[in-house]
Amino acid sequence: MAEKTVSTNQIGLTRTDYRGEVSTLCPGCGHNTISVQIITACFEMNIPPEKIVKFSGIGCSSKSPTYFLSKSFGFNGLHGRMPSLALGAAFGDRQMKVVGVSGDGDTASIGIGQFKHLIRRNLPMVYIVENNGVYGLTKGQFSATAEMGLELKHQGMNPFMPIDIVKEALVGNASFVARSFAGDPKQVRELLKAALSHNGTSVIDIISPCVSFNDREDTLHSYQWGRQHEAPLHDISYVPTRRAIILDEFGEGSFKEVTLHDGSVVVLKKLEKEYDPTDKFQALKILEEGERDHYLVTGLIYVNPDQPSLYDFLNLTDEPLNRVKSDDLRPSPESLEAINQAMV
Repeated sequence: MAEKTVSTNQIGLTRTDYRGEVSTLCPGCGHNTISVQIITACFEMNIPPEKIVKFSGIGCSSKSPTYFLSKSFGFNGLHGRMPSLALGAAFGDRQMKVVGVSGDGDTASIGIGQFKHLIRRNLPMVYIVENNGVYGLTKGQFSATAEMGLELKHQGMNPFMPIDIVKEALVGNASFVARSFAGDPKQVRELLKAALSHNGTSVIDIISPCVSFNDREDTLHSYQWGRQHEAPLHDISYVPTRRAIILDEFGEGSFKEVTLHDGSVVVLKKLEKEYDPTDKFQALKILEEGERDHYLVTGLIYVNPDQPSLYDFLNLTDEPLNRVKSDDLRPSPESLEAINQAMV
C-alpha cells in the first residue's frame, strides 16, 4: 500500500497541530463549524499556535477555545469579562495574536459594557461572537439578540427588541466589522484570515444555530432561515501580504481590493449590490435594509485599516512587558534620590 502523505504548511506544521480536544457540544452545533474554520485559517496562514492567545467567558461559545489550537495559551474567564482579560494579556505581550470567543449572551447581555469599551479603544484582536439567540448552556432562555416575537418551548414569547451586535460595533467605532453564517464555512474562513491580519479590533458576528433550543425553520438563528435568507454583499478572498492594486471601478462582477494595515489584501467580488465596506454610513444603511426586508446581510460590512490601534497611543517598549527584567523596571537609588532632592 502506498504511504499516505500528510500535508504541511510553510512552517512545517500539519493541520493536526492546530486542533484541540474533541468537542462536547451538541452534534450539528454551529460553534463546531466555526472552530474548524479557525483551525483551517491559522493553518493556511502559517501562524504558529504558540503565537496565539485565546480567551472566552461563560456559555456554550466559551467552551469553543478548547476545541482548537491546543498548543496555544488560553484562559476561560468570567461571564462578560473576556475583553478585560484579553486587554491585559495583549499588553503583557503585544507580539501575540489575541483571539476572543464570546456568545450573544456573553457579549450582548452581561458583557455589553466591556464590549463597547474594548472596540472604542481598538485593541488589536479578533473578537468572534458565536450568536445563536439563546442561552444554550442553561437550557435555552432568550438572549439579548433573540428576535422580538420569537416563541420557544418552555420560554414563552420574547417581547423585547433585539440588540444587533454588528450595529453596536459600528456605532462603537470598531475598525473591522463583519457578519457571517456558520452554514457558510468558506466565508467564515476568509473573514477570519482578514481579521487576523487587521491592526485593530476585528468583530465577527457569526450566526451559529443552536440545534437543541433555537433551530426552528422560521427563526432568524436557524440553519434553514439562514440558508434561505442570507444575502452576501460580496465574495471575499484573503490575499497574503503583497503589493496591492486598487481598482477604481467596482461594478457587478468586478473586483475591489482593500489593503489592510499590514499590507495584506482582502479581495471583494461584487455580487448584487454596489457596496463600499469603507463607508460607515452605507454599512449602517445596508443593515437597516436587511432588518426591514428580513434578510441576513453577511460579509465584510465595514473596515478602516488606517484607524490607530490602542498600541499607537501608548509609548510601549519593543520588548514585551512580560519579559522586561525587574532591574529595568525599578528606578535606581540614585534616580530616586535625585527626584527627592529636586523636591526640597
